[in-house]
Amino acid sequence: MTPTKSYKRVFISIIILLFICFVANISLGSVFIPWLDTLSSLVGGTVEKEAWRHIIIDYRLPKAITAIIVGSGLGVSGLLMQTLFRNPLAGPFVLGISSGASLGVALLILGSAFTGVAVSTFLISKWGLVIAASLGSILVLFAAMLVSIRVRDTMAILIIGLMFGSITAAIVSVLAYFAPADQLQRYIFWGFGSLGNLSWYDVLIFSVVVVLGMLLSILAIKPLNTLLLGENYARSLGLNIKTSRFLIIVATGLLAGSITAFTGPIAFIGLAVPHLTRQLFHTSDHKTLIPAVILLGSIIMLVCDSIAQLPSSEYTLPINAITSLIGAPVVIWLLVRKRKMLF
Repeated sequence: MTPTKSYKRVFISIIILLFICFVANISLGSVFIPWLDTLSSLVGGTVEKEAWRHIIIDYRLPKAITAIIVGSGLGVSGLLMQTLFRNPLAGPFVLGISSGASLGVALLILGSAFTGVAVSTFLISKWGLVIAASLGSILVLFAAMLVSIRVRDTMAILIIGLMFGSITAAIVSVLAYFAPADQLQRYIFWGFGSLGNLSWYDVLIFSVVVVLGMLLSILAIKPLNTLLLGENYARSLGLNIKTSRFLIIVATGLLAGSITAFTGPIAFIGLAVPHLTRQLFHTSDHKTLIPAVILLGSIIMLVCDSIAQLPSSEYTLPINAITSLIGAPVVIWLLVRKRKMLF
């Protein structure tokens, strides 16, 4: 995952920008904390108010780390899907993984109204929602893996993934129709996405799953570069298409599925970041693209979270709304400026 020498200065600049965005994100919020006190708190130094240290260490730091995990994970999973399907509109949730997570949560929150079964407080707690979303994602991922083994045509897998999403969306709509207002509101709030509800223990488990997905993505670098030449040419070079496709789908499932389970569905990051990275680096080599996407995805997610916090305000906007408001214009601007997507 080492970047080429020609991009060394660009990578150094991006890393510095990431550090600035990270510190700025921790400093901003309903309680303004000066940058120097923020840095001092991070390195274990003294701060003007001890309450500031508690706010930074127990709330803002886990949220900033979560933003980095989400931005990097969605960016990489989006890159994997765009390369696998050779489709600029493919994103991390194109296989229906997010829809599966939404279905799991909908069955938990809204299903009680449909079936008349009472749902315990534990089940609708944070971990109950995480487990339900994970099971939904795993179910759809398992179905996608079975399809990838039996179907030779990659585009057929894309279409089947979209059909999975349509089916789960239809089921959710039926559940929402019969759900009481309070349960429907809880489900809608989950769909807004949130980075600030994770403890250090949650972040640890979340990080382990995402790191595993990242490692699988790194193992897939050579197959990804070969797939850019086309499946027929890749076969002639000795690439096992089914095995490579299976590896890429599993990596995407771990990244997108865990992110949706822990933070809810986050829109547009996985679609916009890979395109922005290709335009910035002018390369299709995944040895460069994967580390670049990790860094740029982290920066964009930190910026979106900083905007969503409404600095010096007690209100927090839905992170999904902010990512869409930023991501959609970025893609439009790139299309208008470059006239085409780089692949």
